Amino acid sequence: MEGGGRPSALQAALLAAGTGLTALLYSVYRQQARLARGLQGARRLRLDGELRAVLLEAPGRCVPYAVIEGVVRSVRDTLSSQFVENCKGVVQRLTLQEHKMVWNRTTHLWNDYEKIIHQRTNTTAFDLAPLEDGTGVAVRVMKPLEAAELSLETVHEKFHPSVQSFPDVIGHYISGERPKGIQETEQMLKVGAALTGVGELVLDNNTIKLQPPKQGLRYYLTSSDFDALLRKQESSAKLWKMLTILFGFATCAALFFLLRKQYRHHRERQHLKQMQEEFRQAQERLMREVNAEGGETLKNACVICLSSAKSCVFLECGHVCSCTECYRALPEPKRCPICRQAITRVVPLYNS
Repeated sequence: MEGGGRPSALQAALLAAGTGLTALLYSVYRQQARLARGLQGARRLRLDGELRAVLLEAPGRCVPYAVIEGVVRSVRDTLSSQFVENCKGVVQRLTLQEHKMVWNRTTHLWNDYEKIIHQRTNTTAFDLAPLEDGTGVAVRVMKPLEAAELSLETVHEKFHPSVQSFPDVIGHYISGERPKGIQETEQMLKVGAALTGVGELVLDNNTIKLQPPKQGLRYYLTSSDFDALLRKQESSAKLWKMLTILFGFATCAALFFLLRKQYRHHRERQHLKQMQEEFRQAQERLMREVNAEGGETLKNACVICLSSAKSCVFLECGHVCSCTECYRALPEPKRCPICRQAITRVVPLYNS
């Protein structure tokens, strides 16, 4: 606490940071909880002959948030892997990632650093078809790259280490960067892969489409089943809830500590004011007595408390200026209040 009972700048900054962090965690928790509630309220539909009838009866031929489980089936041409033979898919992502070591001037350690230097994603139109072969309907998947969770399988991964000469090594140490190599990765959504889609389901002419939902809900295209996806989202919401409670409790504890400090300082100030008022009243009483007795009481009063009579002589200086109680209260080593000379012994004073 600073003078006046106000919190210090550091304490105020920590309290503000704790409050802001708690508010941020609570905002994330609310978002995660809303997404979990959205998944809980999503309508699970099957890819069968009744799906079209359900959409025809729905308002605007639309189910705002629906769950569809099926297998990936291409509509036209498929995408072929550049590295694996006979590997066909509908989404292909090629990534080149640089790996290097960077010298940290603060910790004086080499840290791993990764950076994507090139990434390209290719897509082709595809449907979600029934898991079992038979008479069923297919759902066209729209804008798959907008999905919050798009499950792609890594079909190729290769690391190309960098080749360095001795002058290169010296130069890298001087510059603080040591290249390790390039990571080459290919990911695909294969034809025939089981996929769970969660989004807006609409009937557009004769085509049933699954597209990104509205109202801030998330679009999912995941290889996990719906129950696993729901448990994952609920666990995420619980985690953020616990973090919010933890940081909220810490912030409240800090606030309670500061308020307690301020309250104690307020009590001390009140006590000091009370003592000052008592001292002022004692001075007024003494002045009245001086005026009534013609100054004799003031002459014989202890120079420290101004209330008791002088009752001892300080040696070796010889001053008579204090009562016995105030002499005992003097700090060690005891010195005369008048001349500040050390007191070697005290002789009681008896007035007749």
